Amino acid sequence: MRQGLIQVYTGDGKGKTTAAVGLAVRALGQGDRVLLARFLKPVEPQSGEVAFLQGTPGVEILSSGIGIIGGAAPSADVARSVAETFAVVRSRILDGACDLAILDEINNVLHRGYLPLPEVLCLLDTRPAKVEIVLTGRHASADILERADLVTHMEKVRHPLDAGIPSRKGIEF
Repeated sequence: MRQGLIQVYTGDGKGKTTAAVGLAVRALGQGDRVLLARFLKPVEPQSGEVAFLQGTPGVEILSSGIGIIGGAAPSADVARSVAETFAVVRSRILDGACDLAILDEINNVLHRGYLPLPEVLCLLDTRPAKVEIVLTGRHASADILERADLVTHMEKVRHPLDAGIPSRKGIEF
């Protein structure tokens, strides 16, 4: 039986979600079941990774947080959406419904206080041993980093947004 690890992709650089989706593609290619839980990201416009993966056998995609990134949803609505989705994520992981679970932007969820850190730590500590979990987003907490088997810190050296170039379809989303 394979040992599932905890991976964290954090930092202010670009590529955290892209790295996680690349891992999902690799896992799918080996017959693994993937859960991609997207927190705080908008449903529209649809991101390229969701457009590509949606309907792919072996992938379940969940979205929550009412798309606060780039939006202005009320905090209570975001917190409720995040908590509901996290409950589904926890259930799928603990039931063994996936081999790889990606919690995209979960670090920002925790940083912004939309979900209590102990709930996520408990999931990491009680997950089935074979389940690989990836946590992405800026501001990974010290407790998350301490539990991780792999930590990648993306560092922004230069970004097109700084030069006034807006997010581009197919590149940034």
